[in-house]
Amino acid sequence: MTLTVAVGHAQALDGREAGMQAVNQALNRLGAASPTFGIVISSHSYQPREVSAGVTSLTGDMPLIGFSTPAGLTHEGIHPHSVVVALFSGDLRAEVHWLPGYAQSGRETANRLAQLTSKDAARQFLLFFADGFNGDAEQLCSSMPEKSVLMLGGLSSGDMNTGDNYQLAGTQAGSGGLTAAILRGSAQVGVGYAHGWEPVGNQFRITRSRGFWLRTLDGRPASETYSQIFGYPAREWAFPPLSYLSRLYPLGIEQGTRMNVRSPLRVEADGSFRLNATVRDGMDAYLLVGSRASCQAAAQKATQQALLQLENVKPVFALVLVDIAWQMLLKSSPGVEIAAVQEILGPDVPIAGGYTLGQIAPLDGVPQFLNQHMLVIVFG
Repeated sequence: MTLTVAVGHAQALDGREAGMQAVNQALNRLGAASPTFGIVISSHSYQPREVSAGVTSLTGDMPLIGFSTPAGLTHEGIHPHSVVVALFSGDLRAEVHWLPGYAQSGRETANRLAQLTSKDAARQFLLFFADGFNGDAEQLCSSMPEKSVLMLGGLSSGDMNTGDNYQLAGTQAGSGGLTAAILRGSAQVGVGYAHGWEPVGNQFRITRSRGFWLRTLDGRPASETYSQIFGYPAREWAFPPLSYLSRLYPLGIEQGTRMNVRSPLRVEADGSFRLNATVRDGMDAYLLVGSRASCQAAAQKATQQALLQLENVKPVFALVLVDIAWQMLLKSSPGVEIAAVQEILGPDVPIAGGYTLGQIAPLDGVPQFLNQHMLVIVFG
């Protein structure tokens, strides 16, 4: 059975109305086909249960998962304060789970996911969304057993000042959790990811870190190091807009032959950087800077990678999970990253996505937690 995907989006005063309008638009585009699975990408300014109620009022008990974001993305561009819905019809069966304990333990959540996907792992894959402000996605990835199911996903984002965000699983919704869909059927997926940030010559030694907090670089508070480079007083980095704009200037950390990108969520009052992944003392780090041109090239590279994995299968939909730093960097040219993806896919392939605080994709068959990337998942 051919896989068909339709995307709808809507903006309204409340989440219920926006959810209903977005689903109605997607259902109209599906035509006579019956949806079997849905993905919801919703503005963090809406109440999650209102969004869920609006969507499920038209889809019933159809399996669906979703996450919050500052702005949704479709093939028509960027959609702030909106709900985006992608509906799948055809040979794609979904089993949805809500794991509310993710923020407390990434390891226990990984164990539960491993149990749920232990049977016939080669014939299924896992799509999930988790809290981007709370929880340890790196621990989640490292705790999954070898040769486990293909894991793909992203971390929900929202208000960078308050940390408000949420995840959706059918009629269930909340923050601090992980929503997962185990997907089975004849549909194929291709995965690609890339980022547009490059080292600019500034090298540091991580001299003190604890958990998610990077406290000192070269023996000084992290904010002092950035103050010296960018010229703003160190104390100003602890307040908006510099506090969250620090994500524009992530660190590349050497790990073997690879360079992991680690991005601040914010700068704390003591000058430390709050990350959503841990770093180790003694590691070398490099300041990274992005540009519009390099991000457009990265978007095209990620899309080409994904299409190559589909081989000769025709793409019918692309889920695009983009780090929130891209939205900040491309503020003067909103939607150019989606235009770059569409240029490779062609005008007839629908796209849905949103801005995230991290992406999860496989490297040599093992799930990896990424910052600052665009993740393109193409279905065929």
